[in-house]
Amino acid sequence: MRNYLIRRIWQMIPVFILIMITVFFLIHSAPGDPVSGMIDPKISPEAKAELRAKMGLDQPIYRQFINWCDELLRGNLGFSTIYKKPVAAVIGDFIWSTFILSSFALVISLLIGIPAGIISATRQYSLQDNALSIFSLVGISMPTFFFGILLLKFFAYDIRIFPLFGKIDQAVRNAPWHVQTLNILWHMVLPGTVLGLASTASFMRYTRSAMLDVIRQDYIRTARAKGLREKVVIYRHALRNAMIPIVTLLGFQIPSLLSGAVITESIFGWPGLGKVTVEAIFARDYPLMMAMSLMTSFLLIFGLLLSDVLYAVVDPRIHYE
Repeated sequence: MRNYLIRRIWQMIPVFILIMITVFFLIHSAPGDPVSGMIDPKISPEAKAELRAKMGLDQPIYRQFINWCDELLRGNLGFSTIYKKPVAAVIGDFIWSTFILSSFALVISLLIGIPAGIISATRQYSLQDNALSIFSLVGISMPTFFFGILLLKFFAYDIRIFPLFGKIDQAVRNAPWHVQTLNILWHMVLPGTVLGLASTASFMRYTRSAMLDVIRQDYIRTARAKGLREKVVIYRHALRNAMIPIVTLLGFQIPSLLSGAVITESIFGWPGLGKVTVEAIFARDYPLMMAMSLMTSFLLIFGLLLSDVLYAVVDPRIHYE
């Protein structure tokens, strides 16, 4: 396993570099720049040129890339033009909010999606299967922003069960930690539901498809013929061998939760990296945009590596030595 991990990490390095180059040139090729969003439009052209020169934007794009890579190797992600502080500090301020929201959505997706997929597969063509299939199709096809606005309309504005925006109420910021935790969880219900909807539907569909393929195998019929209880057959024998596609999906869901948070956090005013990314895009904050793109790329590569490792965990027939 150790040799396999080392080999995979070495293979990921050129992929990560290629992604870094592509993202950098795409971001810098878009119209506008950080100067256009941070100065008075009435400022003189000479002052604009001086500010661009100070930020290194007057240099050729390849030279800007070399300078950025040099600073990156020194551990410097750049200086945010909209937050007026280092990018690393901006990420540190908001990363935990996104982490707890994404973790909440992922846990909910796993706890609901996998059992729903098992029920749908073991009761094929039943009323439960049809209802869950409709739910999965709606969850996959419904746009995140539309579903988020619907939840806000009904549960935060009409019924007023959940708060409209934010992460925590001002009235409990100085309260004991357990009161703050419960308040944060209460604020997290709606955005977590929106963020986890598509993931829940995907896990359900993948689990159903994999389970339908496995429960038709000969060894499942043999296990039933031996008199094993149905729960033992399904959860110990069938589910274990149906985990490969689910693990593959899990690797892709890790970065997709961060990218999905871009829309979700903006709708619900959740102070996380998704909301920061939207602000950086509108303000053409190049260093912050690059940092967020690199973080998403790293999570994608890490998710694929994690999937490969988990293959050997869920299926003893897979070896990497």
